[in-house]
Amino acid sequence: MPVTVKTFTTSSEAAAALSSERDARYLGGGTLVMRALNEGDVSVSTIVRATDRALTHLDVASSRITIGAGVTFARVLAERELAFLHPVAGSIGGPAVRNMGTVGGNLFAPTPFGDFAVALLALDATVAMQSGYGARDVPIEEFLSGRARLAGGLVLSVSLVRPPGPEAFRYRKIARIKPKGASVMTLAAHLPSSGGRIVGARIALGAMAATPVRARAAERALEGRVLDAATIAAAVAAATEGTSPIDDSLASAWYRREVVGVHLRRLLTGQE
Repeated sequence: MPVTVKTFTTSSEAAAALSSERDARYLGGGTLVMRALNEGDVSVSTIVRATDRALTHLDVASSRITIGAGVTFARVLAERELAFLHPVAGSIGGPAVRNMGTVGGNLFAPTPFGDFAVALLALDATVAMQSGYGARDVPIEEFLSGRARLAGGLVLSVSLVRPPGPEAFRYRKIARIKPKGASVMTLAAHLPSSGGRIVGARIALGAMAATPVRARAAERALEGRVLDAATIAAAVAAATEGTSPIDDSLASAWYRREVVGVHLRRLLTGQE
């Protein structure tokens, strides 16, 4: 089946094309779309591209960070002001994938991929989108839960508040093949504190559901408390509540349920 490639100079034109053609897919870094085409996905008849430089814009000058959807993981790793995201970007694929893969594309990566999306969920990011109905900002949690319905829109950027300190954001990826394997599971936690107590805890899990999800029961166990052994034990005990892990070639759902608490404990205690 022939595939038509359409290139536009602005993101609004590209978004309009995506909205008007049901079988169109946006091509950013190509790590998802080209794989689908190479594997014979006949549902894609049109590839949409945009050369709009706004899609690769990066604003790290203030506490509110904006990362263009077309920013690659290699560029994230090269930006000193994004050091808190270096462990996340560095855990995604090998150099070739990091040079091509984009932040926007990772939001659509199916489980057990999408590690950057897990981090963005923990950081309460906002996704800026453009569609045939105009531009709007979508909370990351809403985006991930409904991304199948949002496939006709174009992601422009993601924005998030910089963590207040090096201990406030934590990330851990468990993979059988390192450094570039798909995830057995991914965990990210944002743990800002005030007066020594956690305020606004967010914990995100990857490969523990069809899309990245928050561990809300674990968050409640941490909220307002000192991060001591008793608090961590309570969070670990609640780690699987509300999850529905997948079975795949990397691990069974049973295994994921059994070990998520182990890795959450390591994440919260800072163990390697």
